[in-house]
Amino acid sequence: MYPLGVAFGLLVMQAGLPWWVAPALSIAGFAGSLELLLIGMMVAMTPLATVALTTLLVNFRHVFYAFSFPLSIVKNPLAKFYSLYALIDEAYAVTAASRETWTPWRLLSMQLAFQCYWVFGGLTGVAIAALTPGHIEGLEFALCALFITLTLDAARTRQQVPSIVLAGLSFTFALIVSPDQALFVALVMFLLLLLVRFGLDRRRTRKVSTDA
Repeated sequence: MYPLGVAFGLLVMQAGLPWWVAPALSIAGFAGSLELLLIGMMVAMTPLATVALTTLLVNFRHVFYAFSFPLSIVKNPLAKFYSLYALIDEAYAVTAASRETWTPWRLLSMQLAFQCYWVFGGLTGVAIAALTPGHIEGLEFALCALFITLTLDAARTRQQVPSIVLAGLSFTFALIVSPDQALFVALVMFLLLLLVRFGLDRRRTRKVSTDA
């Protein structure tokens, strides 16, 4: 999270935006992938309606995170609100890969640590950009590299291989059918395929139970 935050701060400065945009986005809209997209949209003066639609499409996956994220263990209303606000991809990936019992303190401290890494990483990137002459290439790949790492971390067993294959097929299909809206089409198709897989797995499980 910290190195990615550094890349985010550098991108903010290289885009010609004020330095305070980095911490402002990291607090007002704590969502790494969306924040990186917002940099380009702010520079391009993108209409608010387009920004709102993009935000919905990019963050819509968070709706499904709630199905298995251990938010129910947090009882304090303010703490639960923060945990919901700080439900980012990295936090979900950690809880999904570590199925042992989570305590409220452990869950909240993990999410708070992620945000601190991100915010202070962004400020570090801003400071580095102020001291570094010239343009640094390749920073935009930092987010992609992070998602690849999270995917590999979450897919440690053969049971997850079909999901990775389905994701690849969904995105390939979306690129061919609708290259301008590939992300949205791929997400919808992937969701439908996962539902089909879930249904087939449940039917197979029931059949095994019946035969036994």
